Amino acid sequence: MLYAGLKTLHLIGVVLLVGNAIVTLIWKLAADRTRDPRILACAQRLVVVTDWWFTVGGVMLLALGGYGAALVAGLDVLNVGWLVWGQVLLALSGALWAGVLIPAQIRQSRQARAFAESGEIPASYWRAGRRWAVWGVAATALLLVSIGVMVAKPG
Repeated sequence: MLYAGLKTLHLIGVVLLVGNAIVTLIWKLAADRTRDPRILACAQRLVVVTDWWFTVGGVMLLALGGYGAALVAGLDVLNVGWLVWGQVLLALSGALWAGVLIPAQIRQSRQARAFAESGEIPASYWRAGRRWAVWGVAATALLLVSIGVMVAKPG
């Protein structure tokens, strides 16, 4: 019963993390298409807020449930191939989030707050948005591959 509970926590964490990554990309791109400074400011603020709640919360549940379930099942997370690859892919995605995406989101949110008042959207906002989308897709793809590895348990 403990294993099932921990695995459920792990899966809820995965759903929160990956779901937020995918949905945020979709609604941020939809907001960008409006080119309305007020909508963009609201969307950028929500990108930052939802990352703190759903992404960070999802990662915490994912780790607690995953490592807890592995411990209960007697799995060595550093020597079972599919667990190692799942962690490596998660870490690579996390590095993209921490090093590229989160700083970009914060910068864009600050820019959006400023142009919500003035109505002038600088070209740098659009360049940063394109970079954010490309790196966001890459980080999310790593998460999806990690899910595939964890489900298939190769080798």
